[in-house]
Amino acid sequence: MRLIVENLACRRSGRRIFSGLSFAVGPGEGLMVTGRNGAGKSSLLTMLAGRLKPDAGAIRAEGIGEATLPECLHVVGHRDGLKSALTAAENLEFARDLLGNPAASPAQALEAMGLPHVARLPVGYLSAGQRRRVALARLLVCRRPLWLLDEPTAALDLASQGVLADLMRHHRTEGGLVIAATHQALGLEDARELRIEPVLSPSVPEEAFEGENWL
Repeated sequence: MRLIVENLACRRSGRRIFSGLSFAVGPGEGLMVTGRNGAGKSSLLTMLAGRLKPDAGAIRAEGIGEATLPECLHVVGHRDGLKSALTAAENLEFARDLLGNPAASPAQALEAMGLPHVARLPVGYLSAGQRRRVALARLLVCRRPLWLLDEPTAALDLASQGVLADLMRHHRTEGGLVIAATHQALGLEDARELRIEPVLSPSVPEEAFEGENWL
């Protein structure tokens, strides 16, 4: 699979956030999307996932046959997307059945994330770090070539960050693609960096981009 983005632009709440983004990511490659809070990193991933329409430009994928781009990707965003009343294993079973193309079993995925002991626990009882690892385990239960990761190390301790780095490394050695929005190094060896610079207007001072991400 190869992902091509040409002259992409994003508009939110009537204001142009960024424009003119062009890049391509091929088999085994990684791309780190960087930039200050509010620059549009999360919005870019949302557009790549097909959940937000670009203001301009084009996104296309090669080598996916009759499949659509959303059918070829995993998304791990700021929110874990887990059902608190379901157990960790049930959440992964649901993801596997919904997304199709099963790979690892829920038990194997939890083992890989160092969480075999939480399989039968409702995720509502888990810590933030454990919930994050269950969310990341969804990458393993279904085989999809493109991983879109938004601050994937959030709430992870150093050991879990190492596990994630190993997962991304293995995924890339098998020809997978990783695009990650991040403020810190992720262990993505040889990954290219795409830094998004926000489009400023006279009505929006530069200070508005500091602090919490308001997109």
